[in-house]
Amino acid sequence: MPLAFYARSATEAFWSEHWAGEDVEALVRVARDSPLTDLIERALPSDGVVLEGGCGLGPYVLLLRRRGRAVTGADWSLDALRRCRAADPRAPLAVMDLGRLAVRSGSLAAYISLGVVEHDERGPDAIVADAARALAPGGRLVLSVPYWNGVRRLLTRRLVEDGRRVQAAGGQFYQYAFSRREVRQFLEARGFRVLSFHPYDPARMFRSRFGGLAARLGGGPGGGGAPVGAAPRGGARPSRRRIARAALRRMLYGGACLRLFAHMILAVAVKR
Repeated sequence: MPLAFYARSATEAFWSEHWAGEDVEALVRVARDSPLTDLIERALPSDGVVLEGGCGLGPYVLLLRRRGRAVTGADWSLDALRRCRAADPRAPLAVMDLGRLAVRSGSLAAYISLGVVEHDERGPDAIVADAARALAPGGRLVLSVPYWNGVRRLLTRRLVEDGRRVQAAGGQFYQYAFSRREVRQFLEARGFRVLSFHPYDPARMFRSRFGGLAARLGGGPGGGGAPVGAAPRGGARPSRRRIARAALRRMLYGGACLRLFAHMILAVAVKR
């Protein structure tokens, strides 16, 4: 049973408000330097049509298209897609119900879903099932969800009690967090074979208390940020602060820290 969180229901109005203060091109720049982007690109096939389901403002649609990928974006928020189209009028975008994609069966080489399926209180099955229908045999699914990591496991009782209090005060379902086993189970149930798991965005859990530090360590679309140990632009000599920040990032992105603190987990799977 995944871990449920309650706050405000993730409706179209919620996402429109959530994205209202975001700049599309700024999100593209964050995605460009994000460790998550490298994981996504390595998982995608070399050619074929790619759909990002639940693309929101579309930073990954725009970035991957600029890098030569045939990517189309789909979302249920017309407002978000309009803002993406304003950033790039040539971007192929469509309003769709992700559980009933207006896509021909077996037509996709890959499907990207970043932080989407966890917001359906009924569970991820409807979206995953239609992704499987739309993918060709051997097609890739690149999907991320909030991770039921080590710290959340230690705090499960408290998190469940907090959720009950929020519900009692009128809060609504917001999202689930999943373990690796749960992600594997719901993907295999729809005919996928999981190739790999990649926890990411360990800084997210510190943002509420250490927002400035966490923002410098990572974030943005899909929870990415600047690559670990990235060289400074323009060949400038790195400052002590930059060196310390890079060292801290390397520590946070180590295997043990990711299992304890990673906010999200990315699964790469292939359709059988």
